[in-house]
Amino acid sequence: REAPRNARGRRSRAALLRAVREIVETEGVPAATMAAVAERAGVSRRAVYLHFASRADLITALFDHVNEEEDLEGRFAPVAEAPDARTALTVFAHRHAEFTARTLAVSRAVERVAHTDPDAARHWETVLYWRRESNRALVRRLSDEGALAPHWTVETATDMLLALISNGVGETLLVERGWPVERVGEHMAAVLTSAFLTR
Repeated sequence: REAPRNARGRRSRAALLRAVREIVETEGVPAATMAAVAERAGVSRRAVYLHFASRADLITALFDHVNEEEDLEGRFAPVAEAPDARTALTVFAHRHAEFTARTLAVSRAVERVAHTDPDAARHWETVLYWRRESNRALVRRLSDEGALAPHWTVETATDMLLALISNGVGETLLVERGWPVERVGEHMAAVLTSAFLTR
């Protein structure tokens, strides 16, 4: 009995997370109420609270759900596996372009209201922490291998990289200008190598 009940619970939780992602992407974070998520997922409102104690927990869980759906770990594994830091930077540019194209709608929706919605703010803080730490690890590798241009420190390069891969840049290129993902990756790689690498 235990296994089927657990399986049902996992399916229910996954359905709720898919529902909240759909709502956030199409209608925005404010529309993602517990009642709306329950209705979209086809479950009772009580069922939502069996999995998530509050809307804050639900919106926070969306971060891990999106990363799991889009295989964040697997997608960026080739960055760490690259033979040298210069190659890693180029691989990162391409992989980030792919990931941004897949997650921009939900990420941008959260970012837009992070200054007014405490639940979104908590989610967005997690996003920025992950981006900053992964960027720092990449820049640290550049520095350790002597590939980081001398006018940068690890911290200043990390901050600049964070700005260059921001949602606004992705939205401008992918949505407003209609660039294909491959072009974004190619040109972002050119920008990053030109900006950060020693000659």
